Amino acid sequence: PLAFSASASALSARLRLAAPAASCAATTRRRRPVVVRAKIREIFMPALSSTMTEGKIVSWAAAEGDRVAKGDAVVVVESDKADMDVETFYDGIVAVVLVPAGESAPVGAPIALLAESEEDVALAVAQAQALSSGQPQQEAPALSDAAASPPPPAAPVAAAPAPVAAGTKGVATPQAKKLAKQHRVDLAKVTGTGQFGRITPADVEAAAGIQPKPKPQAAVLPPVPGATVVPFTAMQAAVSKNMVESLSVPAFRVGYPILTDKLDALYEKVKPKGVTMTVLLAKAAAMALAQHPVVNASCRDGTSFTYNSSINIAVAVSIDGGLITPVLEQADKLDIYLLSQKWKELVKKARAKQLQPNEYNSGTFTLSNLGMFGVDRFDAILPPGQGAIMAVGASKSTVAADKDGFFSVKSKMMTSLTKAH
Repeated sequence: PLAFSASASALSARLRLAAPAASCAATTRRRRPVVVRAKIREIFMPALSSTMTEGKIVSWAAAEGDRVAKGDAVVVVESDKADMDVETFYDGIVAVVLVPAGESAPVGAPIALLAESEEDVALAVAQAQALSSGQPQQEAPALSDAAASPPPPAAPVAAAPAPVAAGTKGVATPQAKKLAKQHRVDLAKVTGTGQFGRITPADVEAAAGIQPKPKPQAAVLPPVPGATVVPFTAMQAAVSKNMVESLSVPAFRVGYPILTDKLDALYEKVKPKGVTMTVLLAKAAAMALAQHPVVNASCRDGTSFTYNSSINIAVAVSIDGGLITPVLEQADKLDIYLLSQKWKELVKKARAKQLQPNEYNSGTFTLSNLGMFGVDRFDAILPPGQGAIMAVGASKSTVAADKDGFFSVKSKMMTSLTKAH
């Protein structure tokens, strides 16, 4: 009886183990084939700053046919502020470069196609040809789990994939998406007129029935004989656009002379340690802003004030072909030696065009110092989104009277503050 009981238990256990296996086999037979689509991804032109509308390809770090991994830098893009490495978010093969080095593309436009495998490269090339000819994008053909086996004779291998209806992908620029949400426009029903069929803000406004605003026509001046016309770089175009916008902000200017004998004495002490006058001025401005936070505020939308919790001093720096304002963040909380070290790093990165966005667009107050060039005084243009900018001239010896009426020679620096009204 004991032997029979043990045998029966073993048989029961084997039956219990076999039942799930049989159930799984039946489920496998009933399961529909899993469809896997060929992966062809687009590498887009990124928005490297809040004011960037298009970027220029400086160079490609990966050539067509190169295999790249997620996180690899594949291209260097020149924005309106700096040159930055752009990384890929996927593994794959660079199948087609759509925008070669030296050419520009709007933010959000595809600049290259990434294929998941070598078998998908030909499909990516065909997709690139369709993009260049303005045809609608085509979906990659479906691949089943048994893709390695020969296909049935009735299904041609090179069957033309069905085209996707225009606008169904709804690929739009960031500004177009914002407008679509604001005006409740279905992007799937909008046909893009931008580069590579991208939906632009004008397309969304047209779909919403908004009449485009007439653009003011600039006076066309006759060419000067013998003159050479050189187009703006991306940085110069951004500076021009920002300065024109700045001049539309109501602003006033005030000037004030500062006696700098004590400042000059401090500068002579810290100069051997690498501290510049610009750093001392930035630190002094930060300490003053801590006492007068309203000057560190701004009016961004015309209906409210923005009071900034951080005091970030942006300092204008002239670089080859343009101007940029690296930012000394939390300048009121750092001592002059740490501030000086930070400033040297920022200037080095600025001249190499390697500043990160937060290192040039987070300023709350701007300082422009031309004193080192012997400039006595000047007025600065208010940067967009800020409340004030201070222009600093050279410190020069002058005759000054004290409160008792006695005259003496003092060092005096002229400053000018441009402030949003």
